[in-house]
Amino acid sequence: MTTAAPSGGFPYRLIATDLDGTLLRSDESISPRTRDALAAATAAGAAHIVVTGRAVPWTRHILDDLGYEGLAVCGQGAQVYDAGEHRLLTSVTLDRQLAGVALAKIEAEVGPLYLAASRDGLDGEVLVGDGYAVTGTLPSTPLSDVSELWAAPLNKIYIQHPTLTDDQLAEAAQLAAGGFVSVAMAGAGIVELLPLGLSKATGLSLAARRLGLKSADTIAFGDMPNDIAMFAWAARGVAMANAHEELKAVADEVTSSNEEDGIAVVLERLLA
Repeated sequence: MTTAAPSGGFPYRLIATDLDGTLLRSDESISPRTRDALAAATAAGAAHIVVTGRAVPWTRHILDDLGYEGLAVCGQGAQVYDAGEHRLLTSVTLDRQLAGVALAKIEAEVGPLYLAASRDGLDGEVLVGDGYAVTGTLPSTPLSDVSELWAAPLNKIYIQHPTLTDDQLAEAAQLAAGGFVSVAMAGAGIVELLPLGLSKATGLSLAARRLGLKSADTIAFGDMPNDIAMFAWAARGVAMANAHEELKAVADEVTSSNEEDGIAVVLERLLA
């Protein structure tokens, strides 16, 4: 990683922030201090892009509450969303045939999985099968028949296992099906199968290009292994104190936790 040259009093022209465990506190709110720090950075000439594993339907209400009108990268990089216009600019979908092969290969190694899936589009449903535990209170639709998974285009498939940890499941999925799909671990209980080669860096690079910005202009904040590719792309990667150890290992800096305004701590220092 390299360091961006200072520009207009703030050393980065682009601030990329993950949502859960990073920008958001555990109650899904954004602290006044963090809001103020982001506002000050954008007033100094930086653009702010939210980069989240959540697909647009699970992200839109947060962006609206923030008064966020810029671009957002959603669905682990699959979607570039214009929050101001409530418009999907780009979307990458999962090859359902390859996904079916990947699931079969993973289950052949670890046994039956609990499944959920995110359908494509601005209003794409999240289908949840028997046994799958949804994190938080986000809206979802029960999946009564697994064949329904394949009835419409998907952004991703979520997998859980009755006994394996998230780390163990992600590693097993990568070993069994890494040639067919990308595997991301995005949070507690959230292991995902994505289009092969897709990452947050994919979507962030597309969004940055639309703004005329580059990786060398970017500081990125995150907390989970799915942020590793974004950190590799950005000039500087900042992990939260609550971050997964794999992300901390590749970060340029570790800040305070999401509950302790870790983003604001760094931005305030850079603005000083």
